[in-house]
Amino acid sequence: MSMDEVSTKHEPQAVRVGWDLRQGEFTYADRTDDVETKVRLLRQAQQDGNFALAIALADSIKDTLQCEQMLREDPGAPVVPASAWGSVGELPASWESWAAGWSLFQVLALDEPIGQPRRGEPVDVLIALPADRVAAPAREVRVARVDAATGTLREVRSQLYNEVRRGGQWLARLVVLADVPARGRSVYLVFCGNPAAELPDYPSELRVHGEGFGLDIETAHYVARLSRQMGQLERLTSKHRHGLELYAGGEGHGEPPNIDWAHDYLASGKFQKFRVTNWESCPNYEVVRGPLCTIVRRFGFPHSPAHPLFTPSRLFIDVSYTFYGDLPYLLKDGRMDAAQDFTLNYSRDDEWVFSGYSFTDSLWMDEQWRLHEGPVPREHADRLWGVGFFNRTSRDSFFAIHLAHHLEVPPSAGPHSAVDAPLYHSGPPVLNYAGHGQLWSRWQLRQDPKLVAGLGLVQRNAYLLGEYPEDGGAASLEELAQRLLHPVAASSARGALPDDLGSPAGVTDRPLARPGERPVDQDRKRAIWEALREVRDEMFYTVDANVVDMGYVYDVRLRGDEVHVLMTMPHRGRPRYNWLANSMRRRLEQLPGVRSVVVDLTWEPAWTPNRLTDAGRRAMGLGEAVATT
Repeated sequence: MSMDEVSTKHEPQAVRVGWDLRQGEFTYADRTDDVETKVRLLRQAQQDGNFALAIALADSIKDTLQCEQMLREDPGAPVVPASAWGSVGELPASWESWAAGWSLFQVLALDEPIGQPRRGEPVDVLIALPADRVAAPAREVRVARVDAATGTLREVRSQLYNEVRRGGQWLARLVVLADVPARGRSVYLVFCGNPAAELPDYPSELRVHGEGFGLDIETAHYVARLSRQMGQLERLTSKHRHGLELYAGGEGHGEPPNIDWAHDYLASGKFQKFRVTNWESCPNYEVVRGPLCTIVRRFGFPHSPAHPLFTPSRLFIDVSYTFYGDLPYLLKDGRMDAAQDFTLNYSRDDEWVFSGYSFTDSLWMDEQWRLHEGPVPREHADRLWGVGFFNRTSRDSFFAIHLAHHLEVPPSAGPHSAVDAPLYHSGPPVLNYAGHGQLWSRWQLRQDPKLVAGLGLVQRNAYLLGEYPEDGGAASLEELAQRLLHPVAASSARGALPDDLGSPAGVTDRPLARPGERPVDQDRKRAIWEALREVRDEMFYTVDANVVDMGYVYDVRLRGDEVHVLMTMPHRGRPRYNWLANSMRRRLEQLPGVRSVVVDLTWEPAWTPNRLTDAGRRAMGLGEAVATT
């Protein structure tokens, strides 16, 4: 049945119910409903006792907010601004030849502040790229290290994540593992602007299995298992020596046991405890997967033991784990924010429990980050900046370095708010806690503090699983603490390139471009991308919603007469990707020189409206108001 026949068949009914057939959905506002409209409808449904409709509207509000977050959230100020990119033609001739295919470069200078040489230190910076010159940052960005002594370039592994379009620029987080001399500077070149570029396939020590937040993450040093129920860190297995496994057994309090039990709080009057480990599933989560790091973020309000009988929206909790493939530690960043004024009894933001009694002795750090063995003296019980355990025979250890732990008091809260909620840096390790095992528990808020709306409790911890040598173990932990407390400083510095790079400037043997990315490949690549623009998502009837401008195509690899396309679908409610993939194959097989086409699907990273090109934004009706936010 044609679209004309469908319209004719339904015209009488449309006229009877008062529709104006001349109207249509021409703008973004026509095609969706904003939060205010949905809140009004929800309140009316609640008043009418139509709870099914009200619940559906609550879900729909969340969908709208997630879209607004994707399109409007401010990532912050970039270290590398979009205006600072230079032409690759400005570089020495050998460098320009080595980077053939790429048109733009930027200089990233890294400075070491405390006199400790850095080897493979993760550097995570926000960069901006010109959207009119860069189609897809994840495909196009490459990083090379400049050897100042020899003037040579060498490509290094990198990872991009959280790409967003804001007006005429892309913003994205760039991760590199950097080498920087003690109190010295290292210079890295960042390249972009190659329309033929393909997603880089870097070797990695990081292996991630599973989907969503319930992952197994294997690094060079350990294997971490996250709970399939709520994403909490459930087990850690060392890859050193005999493979020590850290776990928590037993029944807990009805929830699955984890080695990481935070975050939680006990309500005022000690009526009940609210915990993120009570989530039946993560209410909200974001996952980043890549060759250098995997990040799992989860956020929401903790649940009552009798959820949903009690659902207060008082203390918002936001927790992220970061795992690096080459490093022996993982990071945990956490926030607990008061959404309204209220009083609690106590709260915990760092509690770890280990069954099996793997350790014989305790470790702790004072406020100067000096390491001590043995019990924590009473006078230091609330002034700890590191805690852990070790085994005197096997030398296995697990240690937490508290890199940040402070209150953020909103300006509107008044001068006495911090006094109303003093923060304790507590949590002495306990070698035998009856019914649990070995643990530490930081009760950072206690004695019935009064919290004001906007008050934030911030933590950043590093957890090291490894050996604690009898000789040098304490010094190595103290040095690691200082390195983590004083990371290398990153800056955009075109002037950081030496002036005498003319004749000695050289490169490693392999050019930056792989087969399929070279200047000689660009015409064929352009033809492939243009052919893919002829494949439309026919669920949109009146606009050109082709798979390229909709951002469904993540990568196109060209190897001789073989083409490999990596695509996604806009959400998991449409998993049957071959509906589009078959059309892609048929169209590309018509191109001269193409013998075979393979189309694969990926859900990582998930599609977002930021992947829409300018043409795709116009087709969806987003317009300049959203595009330039």
